[in-house]
Amino acid sequence: MNIAYSPCPNDTFVFHAWAHGLIPGAPELDVTYADIDITNNWAAKSKGPEVMKISYAALPWVLDDYKLLPCGGALGRGCGPLVLTNSSEEGASNPAALSGKRVAVPSERSTAYLLFRLWAARHVPGGVGEIVVMPFHEIMPAVRDGQIDAGLVIHEARFTYPSYGLSMLTDLGSWWESDTGLPIPLGAIIARRSLDTDAITDWIRASVDYAWTHPEESQAYIMMHAQELSPEVAQAHIDLYVNEFTANLGDDGYAAITALLGRAADEGLVPSFDLSLLR
Repeated sequence: MNIAYSPCPNDTFVFHAWAHGLIPGAPELDVTYADIDITNNWAAKSKGPEVMKISYAALPWVLDDYKLLPCGGALGRGCGPLVLTNSSEEGASNPAALSGKRVAVPSERSTAYLLFRLWAARHVPGGVGEIVVMPFHEIMPAVRDGQIDAGLVIHEARFTYPSYGLSMLTDLGSWWESDTGLPIPLGAIIARRSLDTDAITDWIRASVDYAWTHPEESQAYIMMHAQELSPEVAQAHIDLYVNEFTANLGDDGYAAITALLGRAADEGLVPSFDLSLLR
């Protein structure tokens, strides 16, 4: 079975057992490691692997061909994207300072960017200027070096941005949670509707359970794909993004996804779609 997920520690932790043939009855995986911007576009063009990790924000474009699976993804509290600016710049802590400025984002169809657009509509008078799509690992250096005015970052950047001399302008996850009372939907696992999605769900859950039961077994695999991170940062990444919602979205998870995409559709930020397709 073909699958695509990122080389980030949460994904390699979750899929280690299945990718290494440790799940009884599960088919062998042919893994492609790809940035979320790549998988979002693959899914929208229906050219991607059978199973993929994409942004929840990209779901409205793909639900005719792919089904959202209730496990394996990234959704939680206290784990949202950050908007960063250069600490030395005047007005670095004032959202209004982003008016007309250049902002780097990891993907135009990322949940991070969708949350940013919802937040900016309320907090940035006149709106931001140019949006520049960059691989997420290039964003902080670009902000530090003055190539862009602000950057929208995800994942381990939550732990490492001070080392770049950057300041947090806002935590979009905290804003979303205070605004809605719901967790933050970040990354989704999808599978082609033509497949046995119930079986795939079972295999992913088994892989998650194995990872939690045998955390030491995945360490070499995780660090092989996250060589730029220290083991401590990689573990902090896993602790933040792998949680109860990884095993089962549950009512709160589905409510968060419905709230995010329903609001975005109402504001014309994503195509209108049948919300019942999320289940």
